[in-house]
Amino acid sequence: MSQQDNKEMAKHFYRASAADFGKIPGSPIAYWVSNKIRTIFAEENSISQRIDARQGLGTGADSVYFRFFWEVSFSTMAIGFPSANEVWKNKNLKWIPLNKGGSFRKWSGNRDFVIAFDEVSRNKLKEIGNHLPSEDRYFKSFVSWSDITSATNSFRYFEQGYLFSNTGHCAFPKDEFESFLLLAYCNNRFVDKMTKILNPTIHFHVGYFNLLPYPTRLFERSERLVSMVRQLVEFASNDWISYENTWDFRSSPLLVLDNTEKNLRSAFQKCCKHWLDTTLEMQRLEEENNRLFIDAYGLQDELTPEVPLSEITLTCNPHYRYGGNLTDEEREARLQSDTLAELISYAIGCMMGRYSLDREGLVYAHAGNEGFKALVEEGAYATFAADEDGILPLTSDNWFPDDVAARFEAFIRTVWGAETLEENLQFIADSLCLAAIKPVKKGGETARETIRRYLSTQFFKDHLKTYKKRPIYWLFSSGKEKAFECLVYLHRYNEATLPRMRTEYVTPLLGQMAGRIDRLRLQQAEAGTAEAKRIGKEIDTLSKQLTELRAFDDELKHHADMRIRLDLDDGVKVNYGKFGTLLSDVKAITGDKGE
Repeated sequence: MSQQDNKEMAKHFYRASAADFGKIPGSPIAYWVSNKIRTIFAEENSISQRIDARQGLGTGADSVYFRFFWEVSFSTMAIGFPSANEVWKNKNLKWIPLNKGGSFRKWSGNRDFVIAFDEVSRNKLKEIGNHLPSEDRYFKSFVSWSDITSATNSFRYFEQGYLFSNTGHCAFPKDEFESFLLLAYCNNRFVDKMTKILNPTIHFHVGYFNLLPYPTRLFERSERLVSMVRQLVEFASNDWISYENTWDFRSSPLLVLDNTEKNLRSAFQKCCKHWLDTTLEMQRLEEENNRLFIDAYGLQDELTPEVPLSEITLTCNPHYRYGGNLTDEEREARLQSDTLAELISYAIGCMMGRYSLDREGLVYAHAGNEGFKALVEEGAYATFAADEDGILPLTSDNWFPDDVAARFEAFIRTVWGAETLEENLQFIADSLCLAAIKPVKKGGETARETIRRYLSTQFFKDHLKTYKKRPIYWLFSSGKEKAFECLVYLHRYNEATLPRMRTEYVTPLLGQMAGRIDRLRLQQAEAGTAEAKRIGKEIDTLSKQLTELRAFDDELKHHADMRIRLDLDDGVKVNYGKFGTLLSDVKAITGDKGE
């Protein structure tokens, strides 16, 4: 073998003694690790000597005890409580916020779940699963990470009031200051490298966390680190609550950030600038955090402080939200389309009474429509009235003066004014065609027609995705002909909803359709050949819809007579299956088709 060949082969070999392996806790066969890294492990105490880390509960029956927070009555949720005893003083409270791990997200977020933890449920849980390990740590603040990690670890801060599962591991520093120091350490290139040494698989459980070296050299920089982490946590938290599938959501960012603009395009541009500024500042802070650790341990030859935009875990950051396989133009188009689709969803929430232009956050998310009338009388919906019954027709044709499309137009007029209504509707329609729906190629359509098409064909699909197949607005549908469809707000459903749907919407629509068919037949008799053919196709379509609607009406009457009641504690998966074929996407939601 030539000398050149020997040099080439040497590049692919590492040399390490057995004693070197022993310097790293657990003695992993990490032959590529540098002497500097081995020295850090050898000289620093393990983090377990300073920080208490715990595994969470495993119920053995998550479908019984876990819910997304939006499924249950918000009045039964206990948020921010310091202990179980404080919760149990109020007998109406049952659901406790639960940290269940979640996707790659740093600093703050992943707060979707609640767990049934009233006194009865707690006693049952003691009898199954893993017997509530770490119960002495429940409700305390912590730093958490997911058991299954992506290419990069992500750690988050949780204030008091949470329980944690066996997929959301937790560490419990002595106070908030040390929590933020730990967060600075964990969301760092330094620890990212350490975790891959200790365990190169996708799992990173408490045992591996306990083997990390504690960074004593950073104490001298602690004030600066904690100050940065406070900012990072605040950025991440504000981003998290800017989206409606969070319980701290206040309002659409297009409304929150826009106090003077009457032009929706300008409001969106203002949001984009704010989002970009926040993302870049967060990137700067994360890179400074990395740099402090790298410099402290002299690892400049092994680590770089740079953080790609795809790892700045803000939902408003399109590089993170949509991944790295798109062009900048494609990412911007998707962000614009999604933001305007989210505005539509927020507007529907205002129509339903879940939100209000007069109050921030959740206004009504209770059960059975109880207490809703009192809110109306208090003036909770004075600026933009909530729907009287929580039933919103969602049709491809304009059969009802108060359907979703008409009410959405009224919402835009209320918020941004009548003088800019047409340009705002056009901006919404153009935005939806960027990604949410395909633009019409032949003949074109008006902005109102585009918005109606999105509402009737795509909104519920987006809603299912947003709410992870546990929708809060339920789509009642007559079938594939779409003769009649409407949205019903889960939290306002009661025994009178189906009878009212029938008498106020379906029965009148039967008469309207039959009347339109009769009028078209009269027009057809007097029309020329081409026009008569066109009218004939319209009659055929309406006739199919009328047949479908009659069958739907029969089933609706049957279920209306049953006076179906819902128990929100059972969750959407159970409750959605109580209405036969009246609802759309039943198999996808109840799980019969796989989740």
